[in-house]
Amino acid sequence: MTPLCETVTGRSMAELLAARDAAVTGTMVELRLDGVANLDVARALSGRRLPAVVTCRAMWEGGNFDGSEEERRAILTAALNLGAEYVDVEWRAIEGFTTGVAFRDLVKQSPERIVVSSHDFDGVPSDLEWRARAMRATGAGTIKIAVLVTRVSQTLGLKAIAKDGPAVVIGMGELGVASRLLAGRFGSRWTYAGNGLAPGQIPARQMIADYGFCTVTDSTRIFGVVSTNALHSLSPVMHNAAFQAAGIDAVYVPLTVHDFADFVSFADGMGIEGASVTIPFKLDALRAARSSDQLTQQVGAANTLRKRGDVWEATNTDVEGFVQPLTSAWDGPLDGARVSVIGAGGAARAVIVALASRGAGVTVHARREEQAQRLAADFKVASGPYPPESGSWDILVNCTPLGGAARRSESPMPSDLLSGRLVYDLNYGPGEAPLLRDARAAGLAALDGLAMLVAQAERQFEWWTGQKPARGVMEAAARRRLAV
Repeated sequence: MTPLCETVTGRSMAELLAARDAAVTGTMVELRLDGVANLDVARALSGRRLPAVVTCRAMWEGGNFDGSEEERRAILTAALNLGAEYVDVEWRAIEGFTTGVAFRDLVKQSPERIVVSSHDFDGVPSDLEWRARAMRATGAGTIKIAVLVTRVSQTLGLKAIAKDGPAVVIGMGELGVASRLLAGRFGSRWTYAGNGLAPGQIPARQMIADYGFCTVTDSTRIFGVVSTNALHSLSPVMHNAAFQAAGIDAVYVPLTVHDFADFVSFADGMGIEGASVTIPFKLDALRAARSSDQLTQQVGAANTLRKRGDVWEATNTDVEGFVQPLTSAWDGPLDGARVSVIGAGGAARAVIVALASRGAGVTVHARREEQAQRLAADFKVASGPYPPESGSWDILVNCTPLGGAARRSESPMPSDLLSGRLVYDLNYGPGEAPLLRDARAAGLAALDGLAMLVAQAERQFEWWTGQKPARGVMEAAARRRLAV
């Protein structure tokens, strides 16, 4: 297993020591000494339970140390002399690029224990490969390169660097999270966890429990959820729980992207076998696939991909996932029911197909009227004003992101227009969304999207693996996560 290093710090020695001793989930601990008042290096290291990386980051490299470089060098030298397993020294400090005070003597003192690091919070530098070579030329035993990425595929350059020698490589920010969760597949010597002390950093317990960090080996199959806000998704906890219950060597990670081509490039470079696809990429997923089944073609959008050889195959599990909870919640046949669908994206397409195939009268509503009209024309159903008029529907289905994890406090409908029988919100999250709360207050039945999420995920799992997930394991994992 790739070592997991928990980053801790504090405003005082008491806070630092308390955080250090509480860091028991990982296999290493990074002691961030910059910003600690009345610093005592000996106390910081004495009694530690895990191998330590000592860091005293200068302000010019994104840290909190505001003293002189001579003082900082003395702190790092003391850490070496006191037996710290590793001491992190900035490449610019070793070469004296920033202040003219070079720290080369630290590398000469104990090269195998020095981590020479470079952090770029502005993006990926154009001279990244040259920088890695220059850092290795210092003679340090390990180099560390952390860069803020704006595309997940930019992390592939870090993977290439790690192949050339001992390195810790990190894509910072939300789009670089995969480089932390899949550190072993990137060739990183270790990676860092923590409570947001660096952009994109995740608590160690979450990396292990939710994202299966400890299970990743060179042979582990990789799956993921593709979204603009993947870190909010419950899909990783569900699929990872199902993989574990089935004894399948696979891991499922969040993949935040801003465009679908970025995901495709990353997936090719990392050997990703399958993906769940959410708003707004379901149409892109279908276009990227070489083949798809008849239902997916009818919907015109895909929420699931799998790789076969060099090509993607697509399917849509939203249709069955949507219908299963609805038929349980709706008292009577759907044939003839008036259903207003809010939203005109990929999820709405699957909902319309499911409802129309069961004889429901469907009307599409969207903030952009022309978008609703185009979608309605595609499926030969009606379009109507936004928001839907009071008394015009029996079932209301919310396919917009309003009320979802990222916009939990928002509702797509004024409460005074809720006059039907059932409101079905495809969103899910902690607590009750305003739309469902208002529906219950008006005496309507209300159904959230968790049941659909579980149902469609179970079908994805079966499509990828050829076997059904253990009964109830996905729903239980999702509910545990929501309760945290």
